[in-house]
Amino acid sequence: MIALSKSPSGQSSLPALVVRAGENATRRFFEFFTANIRNPNTRAAYAQAVSQFLAWCAKNGLNELAHIGPIHVAAYIESHPGSAPTVKQHLAAIRMLFDYWVIGQVLPANPAASVRGPKYTAKRGKTPVLSAQEARTLLDSIETDTLIGLRDRALIGLMCYTFSRVSATIGMRVEDYYQNGKRWWIRLHEKGGKRHEVPAHHNAESYLDAYIQAAGIAGINKEFIFRAFDRTRAFTQRPMTRIDVFRMIKRRAQKAGLPLTTCCHTFRATGITAYLENGGTIENAQTIAAHESPRTTKLYDRTSDAITLDEVERILI
Repeated sequence: MIALSKSPSGQSSLPALVVRAGENATRRFFEFFTANIRNPNTRAAYAQAVSQFLAWCAKNGLNELAHIGPIHVAAYIESHPGSAPTVKQHLAAIRMLFDYWVIGQVLPANPAASVRGPKYTAKRGKTPVLSAQEARTLLDSIETDTLIGLRDRALIGLMCYTFSRVSATIGMRVEDYYQNGKRWWIRLHEKGGKRHEVPAHHNAESYLDAYIQAAGIAGINKEFIFRAFDRTRAFTQRPMTRIDVFRMIKRRAQKAGLPLTTCCHTFRATGITAYLENGGTIENAQTIAAHESPRTTKLYDRTSDAITLDEVERILI
């Protein structure tokens, strides 16, 4: 079960607005997060958004779900201090939850249906990107005489060469790195339950082979590939978490003298940019990255950054 807040005793507690709406509202509330939303990251983000909205309602004297109207949702959205993408995500979470209540006959209408969020169009992503040379510097800086080093190099290399998300990378099991004919392939389980398969770049293949052999996990198909180490630096069967990877990347980037802004998503953007700089097409990059739209792939394309700076320097004043 999902808990949006905790009581002093540590037990799960529901927002009072939901409890007062009755058993059906409570059941639909839990179903919305547990059965309707399958992606754990989306679930956590939507839970936070809904929690904040219901707390705002209670603070402003709205004690019944039925009393919440479009004007209240609009007031919350207008007063939200977050960025435009954050506000749009909050509105989407509120709208979807109320839709779920309407379908379950908890409420007659969705008060968020007519509320419009802020306009936001991004033509260039904000993800920090490394140059191909910087990425190579990072990979070469990782020691290869320890199992931790081999693991970290394989993980970072895999994200660069497959454009994979960190969640898909750490979710890989040994059977997801497999041979088909003369080539080795990488199977990624992306958002929305999509299974995505990419041929292994020769560098990614080399990194994975070295790590898997050293870890002694070859042939143990159901085991996670990228496992965590405990505080004694002993190899465990627990898969790495996104936080584990984030901290590792920060540590490795600092050691290699790279920007402190380097993060998990950096390598997805770095791989796409390096691919396009070497003559790759947006269409093929979209396929490798498993993006639904080429517009999403374009957000990761930083090939024009240097050109833009050169042009700006033409302004001779």
